[in-house]
Amino acid sequence: MKVSLFTFLRHGQKLGYPFLESIQSALPIADEFVIALGPSDDDTKEALATLKDPKIRIIESNWNEAMRVGGFVYGQQKMLAQAQCSGDWAFYLEADEVVHEQDLQTIHDAMAHHLNDPEVEALVFDYFHFFGSPKWLATSSGWYRRAPRIIRNTIRTVAYDGLFWNVVVTNRKTRWPKAKLVGAPMYHYGHVRSLDKMGAKSSSVAPYWGESRSAEGFRYTIDLQALSPFRGTHPAVMKQWLAEQANLVFEPDPNQAPTSKEKRHRLAAKVERITGWDLSKKHYRLI
Repeated sequence: MKVSLFTFLRHGQKLGYPFLESIQSALPIADEFVIALGPSDDDTKEALATLKDPKIRIIESNWNEAMRVGGFVYGQQKMLAQAQCSGDWAFYLEADEVVHEQDLQTIHDAMAHHLNDPEVEALVFDYFHFFGSPKWLATSSGWYRRAPRIIRNTIRTVAYDGLFWNVVVTNRKTRWPKAKLVGAPMYHYGHVRSLDKMGAKSSSVAPYWGESRSAEGFRYTIDLQALSPFRGTHPAVMKQWLAEQANLVFEPDPNQAPTSKEKRHRLAAKVERITGWDLSKKHYRLI
Protein backbone atom coordinates (compact mmCIF):
# COMPACT_ATOMS: atom_id res chain seq x y z
CA MET A 1 0.00 0.00 0.00
CA LYS A 2 1.26 3.44 -0.94
CA VAL A 3 -0.01 6.53 0.88
CA SER A 4 0.20 10.01 -0.63
CA LEU A 5 -0.24 12.98 1.68
CA PHE A 6 -0.95 16.30 0.01
CA THR A 7 -1.85 19.90 0.72
CA PHE A 8 -1.72 23.37 -0.82
CA LEU A 9 -0.24 26.42 0.82
CA ARG A 10 0.31 30.13 0.38
CA HIS A 11 1.48 32.83 2.81
CA GLY A 12 1.73 30.18 5.52
CA GLN A 13 3.90 32.23 7.85
CA LYS A 14 2.17 35.57 7.34
CA LEU A 15 -1.29 34.12 7.93
CA GLY A 16 -0.32 32.09 10.98
CA TYR A 17 -0.82 28.53 9.76
CA PRO A 18 0.88 25.74 11.77
CA PHE A 19 1.86 24.22 8.43
CA LEU A 20 5.20 22.77 9.53
CA GLU A 21 3.55 21.04 12.47
CA SER A 22 0.74 19.81 10.23
CA ILE A 23 3.15 18.23 7.76
CA GLN A 24 5.35 16.72 10.46
CA SER A 25 2.39 15.19 12.24
CA ALA A 26 1.52 12.90 9.32
CA LEU A 27 4.93 12.29 7.72
CA PRO A 28 5.49 8.98 9.56
CA ILE A 29 2.66 7.30 7.60
CA ALA A 30 3.37 9.03 4.27
CA ASP A 31 5.22 7.50 1.36
CA GLU A 32 5.21 10.91 -0.27
CA PHE A 33 3.97 14.37 0.72
CA VAL A 34 3.00 16.65 -2.16
CA ILE A 35 2.71 20.39 -1.51
CA ALA A 36 1.31 22.85 -4.05
CA LEU A 37 3.04 26.06 -3.00
CA GLY A 38 1.54 29.28 -4.31
CA PRO A 39 3.39 32.61 -4.59
CA SER A 40 4.10 33.81 -1.05
CA ASP A 41 5.50 37.14 0.08
CA ASP A 42 6.89 35.68 3.30
CA ASP A 43 9.40 32.94 4.11
CA THR A 44 7.02 30.00 3.75
CA LYS A 45 9.21 28.36 1.10
CA GLU A 46 12.31 28.74 3.25
CA ALA A 47 10.49 27.30 6.26
CA LEU A 48 9.48 24.23 4.25
CA ALA A 49 13.10 23.71 3.23
CA THR A 50 14.06 23.25 6.88
CA LEU A 51 12.10 19.98 7.02
CA LYS A 52 14.69 18.24 4.83
CA ASP A 53 12.62 15.12 4.29
CA PRO A 54 13.00 13.24 0.98
CA LYS A 55 9.32 12.30 1.03
CA ILE A 56 8.33 15.97 0.59
CA ARG A 57 7.81 17.17 -2.98
CA ILE A 58 7.00 20.84 -3.60
CA ILE A 59 5.10 21.88 -6.72
CA GLU A 60 5.28 25.64 -7.24
CA SER A 61 1.94 26.86 -8.54
CA ASN A 62 0.22 30.02 -9.72
CA TRP A 63 -3.14 31.26 -8.45
CA ASN A 64 -5.91 32.53 -10.69
CA GLU A 65 -6.48 35.91 -9.03
CA ALA A 66 -9.51 36.53 -11.24
CA MET A 67 -11.29 33.48 -9.75
CA ARG A 68 -13.32 35.14 -6.99
CA VAL A 69 -16.36 32.85 -6.78
CA GLY A 70 -17.23 30.22 -4.18
CA GLY A 71 -13.68 29.44 -3.10
CA PHE A 72 -13.04 27.58 -6.36
CA VAL A 73 -9.42 28.75 -6.50
CA TYR A 74 -8.87 26.58 -3.42
CA GLY A 75 -10.44 23.66 -5.22
CA GLN A 76 -8.09 24.27 -8.14
CA GLN A 77 -5.04 24.19 -5.88
CA LYS A 78 -6.23 21.11 -4.02
CA MET A 79 -6.84 19.24 -7.28
CA LEU A 80 -3.48 20.37 -8.64
CA ALA A 81 -1.69 18.81 -5.66
CA GLN A 82 -3.83 15.66 -5.71
CA ALA A 83 -3.08 15.16 -9.39
CA GLN A 84 0.58 14.68 -8.47
CA CYS A 85 -0.20 11.93 -5.95
CA SER A 86 0.71 8.38 -7.00
CA GLY A 87 -0.48 6.46 -3.95
CA ASP A 88 -3.39 4.05 -3.51
CA TRP A 89 -4.86 6.59 -1.08
CA ALA A 90 -4.62 10.39 -1.31
CA PHE A 91 -4.68 11.90 2.18
CA TYR A 92 -5.52 15.61 2.17
CA LEU A 93 -4.30 17.60 5.16
CA GLU A 94 -5.11 21.29 5.39
CA ALA A 95 -2.35 23.55 6.68
CA ASP A 96 -4.12 24.09 10.02
CA GLU A 97 -5.02 20.42 10.56
CA VAL A 98 -2.89 18.06 12.64
CA VAL A 99 -3.07 14.37 13.47
CA HIS A 100 -2.15 13.09 16.93
CA GLU A 101 0.82 10.78 17.22
CA GLN A 102 -1.30 8.34 19.19
CA ASP A 103 -3.63 7.93 16.17
CA LEU A 104 -1.08 7.29 13.41
CA GLN A 105 -1.33 3.51 13.62
CA THR A 106 -5.14 3.64 13.65
CA ILE A 107 -5.15 5.81 10.52
CA HIS A 108 -2.68 3.57 8.72
CA ASP A 109 -4.59 0.44 9.72
CA ALA A 110 -7.87 1.89 8.41
CA MET A 111 -6.32 2.50 5.00
CA ALA A 112 -4.83 -0.97 4.92
CA HIS A 113 -8.06 -2.61 6.06
CA HIS A 114 -10.16 -1.02 3.30
CA LEU A 115 -7.52 -1.05 0.56
CA ASN A 116 -9.04 -3.95 -1.38
CA ASP A 117 -12.68 -2.96 -0.94
CA PRO A 118 -13.54 -0.68 -3.89
CA GLU A 119 -16.89 0.18 -2.30
CA VAL A 120 -15.01 2.25 0.27
CA GLU A 121 -14.10 5.42 -1.59
CA ALA A 122 -13.17 7.66 1.33
CA LEU A 123 -12.24 7.60 5.00
CA VAL A 124 -13.83 10.04 7.42
CA PHE A 125 -12.31 11.70 10.49
CA ASP A 126 -14.10 12.99 13.55
CA TYR A 127 -13.22 16.63 14.17
CA PHE A 128 -11.94 18.73 17.03
CA HIS A 129 -12.53 22.35 15.94
CA PHE A 130 -10.65 24.47 18.46
CA PHE A 131 -12.07 27.94 18.82
CA GLY A 132 -10.69 31.06 20.48
CA SER A 133 -8.06 29.16 22.41
CA PRO A 134 -6.74 25.58 22.59
CA LYS A 135 -9.02 24.79 25.54
CA TRP A 136 -12.35 25.34 23.76
CA LEU A 137 -14.09 23.32 21.04
CA ALA A 138 -16.80 24.53 18.67
CA THR A 139 -19.38 21.73 18.78
CA SER A 140 -22.66 23.08 17.39
CA SER A 141 -24.23 21.68 14.23
CA GLY A 142 -22.91 24.72 12.40
CA TRP A 143 -19.51 23.02 12.36
CA TYR A 144 -18.98 19.81 10.41
CA ARG A 145 -18.33 17.15 13.03
CA ARG A 146 -16.92 14.65 10.58
CA ALA A 147 -15.26 15.05 7.21
CA PRO A 148 -13.50 12.87 4.61
CA ARG A 149 -9.79 13.55 4.35
CA ILE A 150 -8.61 10.34 2.65
CA ILE A 151 -9.84 9.44 -0.83
CA ARG A 152 -9.24 6.40 -3.01
CA ASN A 153 -6.83 7.66 -5.65
CA THR A 154 -8.25 5.61 -8.53
CA ILE A 155 -11.67 7.29 -8.80
CA ARG A 156 -12.68 10.53 -10.47
CA THR A 157 -13.20 13.31 -7.95
CA VAL A 158 -13.47 17.08 -7.95
CA ALA A 159 -13.17 19.55 -5.07
CA TYR A 160 -15.28 22.58 -5.85
CA ASP A 161 -14.22 24.73 -2.88
CA GLY A 162 -11.19 22.79 -1.67
CA LEU A 163 -12.80 21.42 1.47
CA PHE A 164 -14.65 18.33 0.28
CA TRP A 165 -14.73 15.88 -2.62
CA ASN A 166 -17.47 15.05 -5.06
CA VAL A 167 -17.21 11.76 -6.94
CA VAL A 168 -17.82 12.22 -10.67
CA VAL A 169 -20.52 9.80 -11.85
CA THR A 170 -21.06 11.26 -15.31
CA ASN A 171 -20.16 14.55 -16.92
CA ARG A 172 -23.45 15.90 -15.57
CA LYS A 173 -23.67 14.19 -12.20
CA THR A 174 -21.61 14.04 -9.02
CA ARG A 175 -22.25 12.63 -5.56
CA TRP A 176 -20.66 12.45 -2.12
CA PRO A 177 -18.12 9.63 -1.70
CA LYS A 178 -19.08 6.35 -0.03
CA ALA A 179 -17.12 6.20 3.18
CA LYS A 180 -16.07 4.45 6.35
CA LEU A 181 -14.92 6.00 9.62
CA VAL A 182 -11.19 6.17 10.35
CA GLY A 183 -11.79 5.89 14.08
CA ALA A 184 -9.54 8.84 14.88
CA PRO A 185 -10.00 12.61 15.22
CA MET A 186 -8.55 15.47 13.22
CA TYR A 187 -7.25 18.40 15.27
CA HIS A 188 -8.23 21.67 13.57
CA TYR A 189 -6.38 24.77 14.81
CA GLY A 190 -7.55 27.33 12.27
CA HIS A 191 -9.51 29.35 14.81
CA VAL A 192 -6.98 29.67 17.61
CA ARG A 193 -4.22 31.64 15.91
CA SER A 194 -3.32 35.08 17.28
CA LEU A 195 -5.83 37.87 16.64
CA ASP A 196 -3.60 39.74 14.20
CA LYS A 197 -2.89 36.58 12.17
CA MET A 198 -6.57 35.59 12.23
CA GLY A 199 -7.56 39.04 10.99
CA ALA A 200 -4.99 38.82 8.19
CA LYS A 201 -6.17 35.34 7.23
CA SER A 202 -9.84 36.36 7.20
CA SER A 203 -9.08 39.37 5.02
CA SER A 204 -6.91 37.32 2.65
CA VAL A 205 -9.46 34.53 2.18
CA ALA A 206 -12.58 36.67 1.75
CA PRO A 207 -12.01 37.88 -1.84
CA TYR A 208 -11.90 34.31 -3.18
CA TRP A 209 -15.44 33.88 -1.85
CA GLY A 210 -16.62 37.14 -3.41
CA GLU A 211 -16.49 38.94 -0.04
CA SER A 212 -14.53 41.73 1.60
CA ARG A 213 -13.33 41.83 5.21
CA SER A 214 -11.03 44.15 7.13
CA ALA A 215 -7.92 42.72 8.74
CA GLU A 216 -8.19 45.23 11.57
CA GLY A 217 -9.89 44.75 14.90
CA PHE A 218 -10.58 41.04 14.65
CA ARG A 219 -11.84 39.31 17.78
CA TYR A 220 -13.21 35.85 18.49
CA THR A 221 -16.95 35.84 19.14
CA ILE A 222 -19.24 32.85 19.46
CA ASP A 223 -22.39 31.73 21.25
CA LEU A 224 -21.44 30.13 24.57
CA GLN A 225 -23.85 27.28 23.85
CA ALA A 226 -21.82 26.40 20.75
CA LEU A 227 -18.73 25.63 22.85
CA SER A 228 -17.49 22.74 24.95
CA PRO A 229 -14.26 22.52 26.97
CA PHE A 230 -11.50 20.36 25.51
CA ARG A 231 -10.39 17.73 28.01
CA GLY A 232 -7.93 15.77 25.92
CA THR A 233 -4.27 16.19 25.02
CA HIS A 234 -2.89 18.08 22.06
CA PRO A 235 -0.49 16.47 19.58
CA ALA A 236 3.08 16.74 20.85
CA VAL A 237 4.18 18.45 17.65
CA MET A 238 1.90 21.40 18.52
CA LYS A 239 3.42 22.18 21.92
CA GLN A 240 5.71 25.03 20.83
CA TRP A 241 3.24 26.51 18.32
CA LEU A 242 0.45 26.62 20.88
CA ALA A 243 2.72 28.28 23.43
CA GLU A 244 4.08 30.89 21.02
CA GLN A 245 1.53 31.40 18.24
CA ALA A 246 -1.94 30.57 19.59
CA ASN A 247 -4.38 32.95 21.21
CA LEU A 248 -4.45 31.91 24.87
CA VAL A 249 -6.58 34.60 26.50
CA PHE A 250 -9.99 33.92 24.96
CA GLU A 251 -12.91 33.31 27.30
CA PRO A 252 -16.49 33.15 25.96
CA ASP A 253 -18.84 35.95 26.98
CA PRO A 254 -21.88 34.40 28.70
CA ASN A 255 -23.86 37.59 28.07
CA GLN A 256 -23.28 37.71 24.32
CA ALA A 257 -26.54 37.60 22.40
CA PRO A 258 -26.64 34.85 19.74
CA THR A 259 -26.87 35.81 16.09
CA SER A 260 -29.82 34.63 14.00
CA LYS A 261 -27.67 31.77 12.68
CA GLU A 262 -26.64 30.80 16.19
CA LYS A 263 -30.29 30.81 17.27
CA ARG A 264 -30.96 28.24 14.55
CA HIS A 265 -28.05 26.19 15.84
CA ARG A 266 -29.52 26.35 19.35
CA LEU A 267 -32.79 25.02 18.01
CA ALA A 268 -30.93 22.28 16.15
CA ALA A 269 -29.17 21.33 19.39
CA LYS A 270 -32.53 20.87 21.12
CA VAL A 271 -33.71 18.63 18.30
CA GLU A 272 -30.48 16.63 18.52
CA ARG A 273 -30.88 16.11 22.25
CA ILE A 274 -34.46 14.91 21.84
CA THR A 275 -33.99 12.69 18.79
CA GLY A 276 -30.34 11.66 18.91
CA TRP A 277 -29.90 12.88 15.34
CA ASP A 278 -26.77 14.62 14.13
CA LEU A 279 -27.86 17.70 12.16
CA SER A 280 -24.38 18.86 11.16
CA LYS A 281 -23.47 18.89 7.47
CA LYS A 282 -22.15 15.65 6.01
CA HIS A 283 -20.10 15.60 2.82
CA TYR A 284 -19.97 11.81 2.51
CA ARG A 285 -22.26 8.77 2.77
CA LEU A 286 -21.37 6.17 5.37
CA ILE A 287 -21.68 2.57 4.18
